[in-house]
Amino acid sequence: MNWQGKTVGYAVTGSHCTLEEIMPQVKRFVDGGANVVPIVSGSVQTTDTRFGTAQNWLQQLKEMTGNDLISSIVEAEPLGPSKLLDVLVIAPCTGNTTSKLANAMTDSPVLMAAKAQMRNQRPLVLAISTNDGLGLNASNIARLLITKNIYFVPFGQDNPYQKPNSLVAQMDLIPEACYAALEGRQLQPMILQRVFSA
Repeated sequence: MNWQGKTVGYAVTGSHCTLEEIMPQVKRFVDGGANVVPIVSGSVQTTDTRFGTAQNWLQQLKEMTGNDLISSIVEAEPLGPSKLLDVLVIAPCTGNTTSKLANAMTDSPVLMAAKAQMRNQRPLVLAISTNDGLGLNASNIARLLITKNIYFVPFGQDNPYQKPNSLVAQMDLIPEACYAALEGRQLQPMILQRVFSA
């Protein structure tokens, strides 16, 4: 996939268990020739978990992309007037971020970047990772599904027997979903069927 001449905004929120899974996708954009602009939520900046330290994830993003991190609302706001980003992906996109985006709340660098991208009527791609995607967040996802210029990385239930409301995107489809979004189309199938044993 040729990303030469394209600037990709890669926004990361605090689904910490999926951070290791999304890092290879950042590298795929870079290896394809994209200029990748990393944007990080407050949770990613400050939270150490059993999946890794905040400093480790931030360092990886900075080194991999070769760009400074956008880590505040003030730093993200100019993305609107500058029209810098050809496409913006939020991956992982938590239930909290999904809810706030669907309800026009802008209280983080990631949400400000999303607002800027929507202002410019350019594609915004969501790679959801939420334990309540088929619960209270279902209405928010539905609202975003019908919003112009918003696209989804194909997703499905990741653990239907133990976490029946949980939805997670197939993270290795992030570049393909972004490429399709640049062409104004939703990558299909959007809802994935997986085989599980009870």
